[in-house]
Amino acid sequence: MARRDRRLTTVFAALVAWSALAGAALTGAAPASGAPRARAIAPGVEYSVLDLSASHGVARAHLLSIDLRNRNVRVDLLYPGAVAARATVSRLADAQHAVAGINGDFFNISETQHPGVEATGSAVGPAVANGHTLKAAVPPGQRFGPALPPGTTTEDVLGVGTDRTARLDRLALTGSVRTSRERLAIHGLNQYALPEGSIGAYTAEWGGVSRLRAVCGTDTDRAAPCGSDTYEVTIRNGRVVATADRPGSGAVAAGTTVLVGREAGAQSLRHLAKGEAVTVGSRLVAASSGVPFAFAVGGFPVLRHGAPLSGLDNATSAVRTGVGIGDGGHRLLLLALDGASAYRTGLTVAELASTLRKMGATDGFNLDGGGSTTLVARAPGANAVTVRNHPSGGAERPVPEGIGVFSSS
Repeated sequence: MARRDRRLTTVFAALVAWSALAGAALTGAAPASGAPRARAIAPGVEYSVLDLSASHGVARAHLLSIDLRNRNVRVDLLYPGAVAARATVSRLADAQHAVAGINGDFFNISETQHPGVEATGSAVGPAVANGHTLKAAVPPGQRFGPALPPGTTTEDVLGVGTDRTARLDRLALTGSVRTSRERLAIHGLNQYALPEGSIGAYTAEWGGVSRLRAVCGTDTDRAAPCGSDTYEVTIRNGRVVATADRPGSGAVAAGTTVLVGREAGAQSLRHLAKGEAVTVGSRLVAASSGVPFAFAVGGFPVLRHGAPLSGLDNATSAVRTGVGIGDGGHRLLLLALDGASAYRTGLTVAELASTLRKMGATDGFNLDGGGSTTLVARAPGANAVTVRNHPSGGAERPVPEGIGVFSSS
């Protein structure tokens, strides 16, 4: 073939190239049904299974290869209709009529360190679905998941632009609350943790879960106590309609924004009086000059411009979910390891980066792993997806979001 990236036209060819170039052990294990190594799920979408020889043992990988040049294929965020909600990947995929998908970002899975505070189930990083901003990123010290590689942040995303090209980027929130007297900055949008001293906005996309978690912990210590200096303001149709000393719960109605402040942010919100006219606006701004995102999900980069990031963990091996970008942003590789006992040793983060690179990816991204790692796909002619890997917890774990693969053919 004329170009190396053309080897990605089939997963099998890419894996043969990997074996030849790196001398890696490749058993090419097929699914239990005895199906071929790579098979079409839909036009432009292939599914395959392979065994990898890793430092801690054999890891079994389930792989979706997606050709974004095929106009019948698109990817988008799978989510249960609210930021603070969870469902299994198979349920999310079937509800949105996806032909395949994997789990997404790390999330607020528990609150054992804050008794009486409800875990929100909300994801760590930014999220964009169908071109619409759902949420922004929590402070780095408030995240769940393994330590971030040096130089990365909770604002890092993997996404696909409106030009149908995949890329890694960062999405930072900018926003304000404006009155006739002042302008207050917003540093949070539908996120489970706000920066110290800040104001966050919560919209109908948040859901009905309590907003109390937003004022717990600090920018550097997720387990720190909840703040005592808090304030909440409800704005409807451009006017303040209610105030409270503590964050509340319950669904936020359409056309309504709830502002939550902590410390200095709470003190600023106390300036707002009932009936006062207020304008609230926010948006996510990409660090690059790339086109707007049609879809974006949080996690952290492991591979940039063909080189693994420095400082990646090469000691802790686990079941992992990752995404590779190849062919100039026109191909996505969605990879989920198998959690069956025979393969549960998995890969280190450094091995995940190396694996994606050897498969032809120039950029790679790590998503939530362990019991969250799930890959689903429809069999040809089926009306519902099936789980293709073995979740390490014995059953699918409900998650806040995933990456869905959609076919119009």
